[in-house]
Amino acid sequence: MREMADNSVNLPRAPRALLFDMDGTLTEPALDYPQIKAAMGIPLMRPILEALAEMTSQDRAAAEKILHEYEDRAATESKLNRGCDRLIQWITQRKFKTALITRNSRKSVASVLARHGLSFDLLITRECANGKYKPDPTPLLMACEQLGVRPEDAWMIGDSFHDVNAGVAAGIKTVWLSHGQPRTFENEPWREVRDLPELLALLQRAACEGV
Repeated sequence: MREMADNSVNLPRAPRALLFDMDGTLTEPALDYPQIKAAMGIPLMRPILEALAEMTSQDRAAAEKILHEYEDRAATESKLNRGCDRLIQWITQRKFKTALITRNSRKSVASVLARHGLSFDLLITRECANGKYKPDPTPLLMACEQLGVRPEDAWMIGDSFHDVNAGVAAGIKTVWLSHGQPRTFENEPWREVRDLPELLALLQRAACEGV
């Protein structure tokens, strides 16, 4: 439990708002990005949304249709990560402000939330930020503004470099959900947890012992 021992040092006060990623964070990873990119005609190392923005309108319409099909299928088959139910229950009881910030479509997000009975104070999907997506900090700063909290009073929780880079750029304490994998990106998260039970333990410590 090395990570949790490290996380117990110099804890701040509990956050006023929690900003969550969805795929790989609250739900099990379900999208095969190399397969999706191949079907859309996008190079493997190119991010999907950024590649879409560079396409002609005709090519973009065809590629978006493929992306929506994959996202919708993944949403209908989605499974929550271990410990998600307990985490959400505790957060709800504590009345934290919450936002879900994702590069996914609003339709697929709505499907996931309905399937699992989840709700958040704010949803920011790829349709919401005028072409600004994580790792751009804009969606995170939008969430803080709309929730009425300062960036320094929020935590961003996510499993990818998109989440960590966005959080660092926004000046928001960022908790990286590692799933036990080594970090392969440059920006260092504020805290690292292996899974959602470790995240809940970190939140509980911050709520009870933070200074």
